Amino acid sequence: MRLLSTICALLLCAAFSAPVIAADTYPTGPIKIIVPWPAGGVADLLARIAADGLSQKLGQPVIVDNRAGAGTNIGSEFVAKASPDGYTLLLASSNNAVNMTLYGKMPYDTVKDFSPISLLAIVPNILVVSPKLPVHSVKELIDLAKANPNKVTYASAGNGSPAHLAAEEFKRLAHVEMLNVPYKGAAPAVTDLIGGHVDVMFTNIPASLGSIKAGQLRAIAIGSKTRSSALPELPTIAESGVPNYEAVAWYGLEAPAGTPKEIIEKLQGVLVQTMKSPDTMQRLVQEGTEPVISSPDALADRIRADIITYRNLIQTTGIHIE
Repeated sequence: MRLLSTICALLLCAAFSAPVIAADTYPTGPIKIIVPWPAGGVADLLARIAADGLSQKLGQPVIVDNRAGAGTNIGSEFVAKASPDGYTLLLASSNNAVNMTLYGKMPYDTVKDFSPISLLAIVPNILVVSPKLPVHSVKELIDLAKANPNKVTYASAGNGSPAHLAAEEFKRLAHVEMLNVPYKGAAPAVTDLIGGHVDVMFTNIPASLGSIKAGQLRAIAIGSKTRSSALPELPTIAESGVPNYEAVAWYGLEAPAGTPKEIIEKLQGVLVQTMKSPDTMQRLVQEGTEPVISSPDALADRIRADIITYRNLIQTTGIHIE
């Protein structure tokens, strides 16, 4: 009996000490960051910046693995079901909050199946119009839309995409009706906007900055609460006559639920050093991205708040995907 008690005590001690030992030696092999988007774009850029910083400071390779599809659900589900050992991470985004309501059935739970690590960046949406449209301000767009209900068209990268939700929120707050023209991705939508085949689009700054500077698109306002350092002359939509309007995307890093707290803290500490380096901050600001580092709890709070915000918008507009 005494021998059995001793063995049980040793096993119990080992069970409690295992996560600490794992955190002390972590990592001992390659880490993988799953990006649930195609290669290229702001999500991919952020993942590669984070991967470079983690690799340099942790002394192990950090691989970016793009697993796109199903509105980020394919890559996200892969991480949700991965071992909670810190070797498989997710480049999460506001899409994960949107999908909780947008899809009728989800293969994972955005809150319960992940351990947040840190926010990485906020990316504002920007309101751009075709140069062929005689509109140079939010007021002029609202006036045109009110005079021509459902005649002004807006491009979106598909039903339930950030561009779609941003436009629907604008319609709701500005009390206008515009017609959604969905595309299979942002690239063909922007191409048709440049060609004048559609009138308006809400897109992110990194995706449109080159076309704006080249004069192919006309930017009239930004969706964040404050002006962007990349386009400081551009007013916010809220200050342009649509109070309380905000349309931004966030990106962050998460691990599978149950990942030891010590590993989460170790990763978050390295991300702070990486994302706050002057070179990284300058690079991201030039791209129209706002670097933001947070605590795990702050990211968790952001996710929960966004789930409620997007649920209200999606239910009000009736948007859904089976």
